[in-house]
Parts: sequence; C-alpha cells; structure tokens
Amino acid sequence: MSFWSSYERSVRHGGRCYQLWVRRARCGRCGSSHALVPSFCLVGRLDTVEVVGDLIAEVMKGDAGVRPPAESIDVPHTTARGWVRRFARRAAVLAAGFAATVVEVSGLAPVLAHQLPRQALEAIEAAFDVVRCRGGPALVGMWAFASLVTGGHLLGTTTNPPWFVLGRRRFIPPVP
Repeated sequence: MSFWSSYERSVRHGGRCYQLWVRRARCGRCGSSHALVPSFCLVGRLDTVEVVGDLIAEVMKGDAGVRPPAESIDVPHTTARGWVRRFARRAAVLAAGFAATVVEVSGLAPVLAHQLPRQALEAIEAAFDVVRCRGGPALVGMWAFASLVTGGHLLGTTTNPPWFVLGRRRFIPPVP
C-alpha cells in the first residue's frame, strides 16, 4: 500500500461542521484504492461516530423514541431515525461479529439480550470491555472502537461482516 490521493469531507460534531482531509491508499498489487477514514468517522455519514453511537444507545436502552435524543444533540429526527433503522437492519451481523470478537479475545461467550438490536449493542459493549482490559486506558472510546473494527462501516449499506486482524491472524466472524 502506498498513499495515492486524498479528498476533503465534512464532519459534524457538537452542531459545528469541520473540514477534514482524508488520505487514500492504493494497493500496488491489485491497483484498488481505499479511503483511510479516521476512527471518529463513519463512511457515508456526516456526524461523528460518538454522536451517532450515543444516540443509538440512548434509543435502544430507553423508552422515549428517536425525537427527544435527536433534539438534545441538535440533529434532525429523520437523520437520527435513519441511523437507528440502519443499526437495526445490521443488528444480526453486528451482534455475531462482536460476540465472536469477545470469544476470540477472551475465550468466553457473552450473555446477550433477547431482542436483536439490543443484542448488537450489548455485543459491542462486551467486545469493547474485553479489548479495553487488554489494551489499557489509551484505547479509543467504544464507538470509535466499533468504527475501527468495522472499517467505518458500522452503519454501512452493505451486509459484509465486520473483521479485524489480531497479530498475524485475520479474524472473520461468522455470518448469521
């Protein structure tokens, strides 16, 4: 891989938009290029992963719905509703992937809720806790971790499972 090009994109955090320069890398063997998206961003989303993830967690854990959390962070409720719906559609893949991450790293299977979108949230939390125990306090936040594991496709429109590399081993979790 070598740096190939770059492009500018906007990122919204705390109600303000910032301009970000995203580098691209090109594979010398196959010739394809890939955006090197920072851990605080999601592919195809304007808002930072912490804003998106916190809203999703608040909706999944609470009884209020999407509008109150969306208004509290000054995001249109239709945008927030889209995040929650995309997360719910990808919940089975995310729950399986992050639960498999917990098993791979700790050797223990996490106990998850019965509702599918809630399972995905609990699996992400469990995987983050297990990896944080090994990584120490310098590890990024939970939602940045989820973005890193999924390559920025936490709310991606494709159904590819999340994957990551542990040492020399490439870990691909099962698809439900």
